[in-house]
Amino acid sequence: MQLTLVRHGEASPAVNGNDDKRPLTERGHRQAQQVAEYLKDVIQPDVFVVSPLLRAQETLAHLQHYFYDVPVMLCDKIKPEDDAKLAIEWLSQLPYESVVVVCHMNVVAHISSLLTAESFQPYALAEARIYEQAVITTGLSTQLNSFIPNT
Repeated sequence: MQLTLVRHGEASPAVNGNDDKRPLTERGHRQAQQVAEYLKDVIQPDVFVVSPLLRAQETLAHLQHYFYDVPVMLCDKIKPEDDAKLAIEWLSQLPYESVVVVCHMNVVAHISSLLTAESFQPYALAEARIYEQAVITTGLSTQLNSFIPNT
């Protein structure tokens, strides 16, 4: 089973404290496009899982350009301050062989840390990491590849 974790691209600052509606900046769109161009040749997703926050949705839109027929599931357990253990439990129930998750720091790095039983390694903006495992659970994943946009 393959799991690809992607952090969203650079986002605009919050307006009036509203973190949910932060759009990607022009740079963030370039980052999202670069990660999409990279992933189009190295994964074959069965499903996209995305945070309800705008910046994650806009990052996913770049991936969908290459994978327009892949279904999308909205997950409210992968927002910035969510519990990575609960996110992993939710992801482990998915009946797919290749899952792509688009979400946020800190939850994405905590998910990675738990999956690999390695220390916390922050994600760069629009970074993607690809993992292989028999099932999605703590300590059983091996990182196969990663990509960080150069924009």
